[in-house]
Amino acid sequence: MFIFKHMANKLTISQVELYKLSIPLIEPFITSLGKDEYAHNVLVRISTAEGLIGFGECSPYMPINGESQETCLVVGKYLATALQGKNALNIEKCVQIMDEVIYANTSIKSAFDMALYDIASQHAGLPLYLFLGGEKSKTIITDYTVSIGEPEKMAADAVRIQNWGYPAIKVKLGKHGPDDVERIKAIRNAVGDTIPIRIDANQGWKIKEAIETLEALKAYNIQYCEEPIARWKFMKLKKVRKNSLIPIMADECCGDEHDAERLIELEACDMMNIKLGKSGGIYKARKMAAMAEAANIHLQVGAFLESRLAMTAFAHFALSNPMIQHFDFDTALMLSEDPIEGGIEYEQNGTIHVPDAIGLGASVKEEWLQG
Repeated sequence: MFIFKHMANKLTISQVELYKLSIPLIEPFITSLGKDEYAHNVLVRISTAEGLIGFGECSPYMPINGESQETCLVVGKYLATALQGKNALNIEKCVQIMDEVIYANTSIKSAFDMALYDIASQHAGLPLYLFLGGEKSKTIITDYTVSIGEPEKMAADAVRIQNWGYPAIKVKLGKHGPDDVERIKAIRNAVGDTIPIRIDANQGWKIKEAIETLEALKAYNIQYCEEPIARWKFMKLKKVRKNSLIPIMADECCGDEHDAERLIELEACDMMNIKLGKSGGIYKARKMAAMAEAANIHLQVGAFLESRLAMTAFAHFALSNPMIQHFDFDTALMLSEDPIEGGIEYEQNGTIHVPDAIGLGASVKEEWLQG
């Protein structure tokens, strides 16, 4: 743990604390990018001189945002030093300062951003979703994900998810197109024709392979496909989209507002997946959502391996824009322990209850902040 202290005026940042949060998964989570057995996250706790405390969390993922728990702790020290004495309510300025300190590192920046929004919404006396201009005009229902593996195992996992009552099944693919078709065939045969299936190739297909695989999968009632090709091939994503009857959702190639603007101008995708760990936090994610709304592009809010703390922030953000219609908030359920007090509640059939407590409405149990 690193602690930074600074005597400050009203609403100024007086202390920043960084903590490791490592939790084993119930079972390995496997995608085309690799296998994860632990969530190696980082917690940020920002205090102001007046006693307001904000919490943030990130789940760095080296194959996507190029960060690890260790790099987040190192970079977090630079950010904490730069933000000492700054006005915690001036989030735009704080984000600018973090970007001036270091390029990219969007995961750890998102944790700082989240903590600042927690403080700002507490100061305003509002739940975070109301502070963001949102309302509870929609029900947040998460899907649940099937890791990539042998078709029989994936089909059995899909049946279990269906029996749990989730309204949609997300399936990880991206390991050889013809094999992926067999995986989906096995799942669809097991769960029947009615439940929606969402697929995520995690950049695993080449362009021709993606077009051929999506053509072969169109008979299996696929709701949409996330990131079919390598993210640096975004100029070719429009070609995949034009040749696919399955809608294409940009994910890894859609990091921040600049990426969103580029994809919209290219007409490269039907939908976009916003993750705070890619955007750098809520501040930039709101810009992305506004762009998508202007372009009439539907959005999903997704996650890495965050706990219910960050997942609560995602849910608040998801209530802030009408174009956010898909929710991928299942990974907190994959953790073997829950270190969070308050926050969202997972109810039946994937429904998520967002708290009306002031601010984020979630904090970390004290025993997880020791040492």
